[in-house]
Amino acid sequence: MGAALALVAVNWLIVMLERGGYRDNVDETVSAIDALYYTTVTLSTTGYGDITPVTESARLVNALAVTPMRLLFVIILVGTTISALTQRSREEFRLARWRSRVKSHVLVLGFGTKGRNAVRALLLQGYPASRIVVVDADIRAVEAAVDQGLVAVAGPATNEATLREALIERASTVIVALGRDDSAILATLTARRANPKARVVAAARQSENAELLEQSGATSVIVTSETTGRLLGLAADSPAAVAVVEDLVAFGTGLDLVDREIAPDEVGKRLHEVSTPVLAVVRRGRVLHYNDPDAGPLQAGDRVVCACA
Repeated sequence: MGAALALVAVNWLIVMLERGGYRDNVDETVSAIDALYYTTVTLSTTGYGDITPVTESARLVNALAVTPMRLLFVIILVGTTISALTQRSREEFRLARWRSRVKSHVLVLGFGTKGRNAVRALLLQGYPASRIVVVDADIRAVEAAVDQGLVAVAGPATNEATLREALIERASTVIVALGRDDSAILATLTARRANPKARVVAAARQSENAELLEQSGATSVIVTSETTGRLLGLAADSPAAVAVVEDLVAFGTGLDLVDREIAPDEVGKRLHEVSTPVLAVVRRGRVLHYNDPDAGPLQAGDRVVCACA
């Protein structure tokens, strides 16, 4: 586009310098506006013929300078159009191929601070970028997600058509990381209706909205204000404890919280007999904390949440 505008400017200057050699059929004089008009219709090969070069020098300049610029202008326009069409076709082909293959992916609604960190944690846990889909109404957020190698869909996360475009019916998990609680509640309702089987994890700013999110279909809700407040209170008395908590939730460094199936040789063992510190047992969908008398001994089919190096 910049090269095309430069050609228009140069051609306009040439016509202005030689405008005494041109004639306008209307008033026989060529003004600056007339020169710009002549430049545009000449470079675009429209050529109405109402302004024409009449002197030999003006015709020579047209033959030796304007005509090559006209050809170059057309080449630039055609090349730009072909490039745009090729890029669009390549993107449509990539999306079509992705849609034919993707299943059990993670859908992240919102790519702000919470959404970006959720994606970062997923990637650190080994999720391939091809299994993470971002939905955001902000085109800049969508472009940022694409730059990270993710598939992104532009549109409001509260719109079912947008979620359908992101293949929510095939998603295994939906992460609702929107900036407003009312939007999060509506997005959760929409996601749950579109995919009743998906695990829906939502973030809420205020604790009073957590219950609404659960009623809307969220499997689990994280209240950011309460969590931050508890950490602040803990830090006032025990900064070391906060450092440990941060280490646990920061995947890939130090100790990590891991949810795993128990090994066959762990069946029948009590929690203190497992090689890694067990914080909770998940049995038939129920979470049993480490001090729950029903947590041990471990049974076949149990999962454990443990701290692993």
